[in-house]
Amino acid sequence: MTRPLLYSFRRCPYAIRARLALASAGIATELREIVLRHKPEAFLEASPSGTVPCLVTDDGVIDESLDVMLWALRQHDPENWLDMPEEGFGWIARSDGPFKAALDRTKYPDRYPGTDPDEQRELASAFLSDLDRRIDGWMFGRPTLADYAILPFVRQFALVDKAWFDARPWPDLQHWLEAFLASARFERVMGKYAPWQEGDRPVIFP
Repeated sequence: MTRPLLYSFRRCPYAIRARLALASAGIATELREIVLRHKPEAFLEASPSGTVPCLVTDDGVIDESLDVMLWALRQHDPENWLDMPEEGFGWIARSDGPFKAALDRTKYPDRYPGTDPDEQRELASAFLSDLDRRIDGWMFGRPTLADYAILPFVRQFALVDKAWFDARPWPDLQHWLEAFLASARFERVMGKYAPWQEGDRPVIFP
């Protein structure tokens, strides 16, 4: 098998969760860090959507982050992330859908004229309150796909206003996030790489 190509952007939560799964599965990829303002032609030719992550494999292109996670873990899942209740996929859908929509409108209000960022923050908070009640160390008692599919987006929301986030009555959610941010796992997937250019030597991840 040819080593897969992973087009990524370090801070993007979708790319973070793809890297988390690839690292857990131990699947080596050639990582190409993308600057979203200056997308290389090779990336645009590979990615149908022009978004990261984009994984190019022998069998085709995987252009959705959750699909990248599932592709990696279905090949090798040493930590049994896929062994979770079906409910976990429902939580991921809520995170990717209504929560992410409210997060974007909280973080980037200028992009969404006519929306109230405070109102959107409250909509996002309703999901996080439910999630706080779900978590007991982990969402299902131990690490699963749901935890690592959702954590990067909770991180993004928390960083909009960390003091406000830390003051919310979400002790289990806050501990869950802080443990993730302090982990060697998170550090491992957040390495800094120079933007990729045609002709660069391959960067292997993980």
